[in-house]
Amino acid sequence: MPSRSLQSIIESVAASDGAGVKLRRSLGRAQGLRHDPFLMLDEFFSDNPDDYLAGFPSHPHRGFETVTYMLDGHMRHEDSEGNRGDLGPGDVQWMTAARGIIHSEMPQQAEGRMRGFQLWLNLPATEKMRPAEYRDIPAAGIPVVELEAGGSVKVIAGAFGDRHGPVGGRTTEPLFLDIRLPAGASVDIPVTTGHNAFLYAYDGQASVGPDRLLLPHRSAGLLSDGDRVVVTAGPTGGNALLLAGRPLREPVVQYGPFVMNTREEIEQAVLDYQRGQLVAPRRA
Repeated sequence: MPSRSLQSIIESVAASDGAGVKLRRSLGRAQGLRHDPFLMLDEFFSDNPDDYLAGFPSHPHRGFETVTYMLDGHMRHEDSEGNRGDLGPGDVQWMTAARGIIHSEMPQQAEGRMRGFQLWLNLPATEKMRPAEYRDIPAAGIPVVELEAGGSVKVIAGAFGDRHGPVGGRTTEPLFLDIRLPAGASVDIPVTTGHNAFLYAYDGQASVGPDRLLLPHRSAGLLSDGDRVVVTAGPTGGNALLLAGRPLREPVVQYGPFVMNTREEIEQAVLDYQRGQLVAPRRA
């Protein structure tokens, strides 16, 4: 199989969510701008506390997974399952909303930089109504592969080289890597043939494939099929997220924080939330 190339670009746009947190949204910024099984990618990044202090007060989800990856700052998670976690630099929260969960994500700082990402990852129809799950993954528990040519690859999910990320066993078989390269350096990363994949350049510049097509800063680059992808940093270096996963090829019907397969299932999710029945009863 040939190396993957840059097929199309979804530029991020300014948006806000929660109680007014300012962010950049690429995947998911409009209906249809998804990359099965990936539904949405947000980057939040500000040194101004007015942009993030209001946070994300309690809100519901059903039918998918959220992955929060922090680069800078301190965020606290609390949810209807009784979970509570603190996310700091390099930490990851992997939450499977599935049948339903109500949670909040609130900044625990009054000043300084807040930066990170939230990814929405779809669930297959057979798993959308399973019990919710939650996992905090500290930075120390995420392997980092140091590259011979300089730079590193952080393995959050899936595998790179002989290192496996702490997240596995998902139907979508996600690959989630944080690639950091010095100026001009390249890395060749295996990607499962047939899985959809994209890159998000968040610092510096990155080019893709043997033809080294430039991926614009803070844009998601959807990749062609292939068994690997070559990422090359620009003259000032480049950092990028690489996401890949097995496509579900199922209908997607989304209404705000609910992602199901049919309109009737969305209507039921809204009704369950209004009746206080979105979340399964707490176990004694």
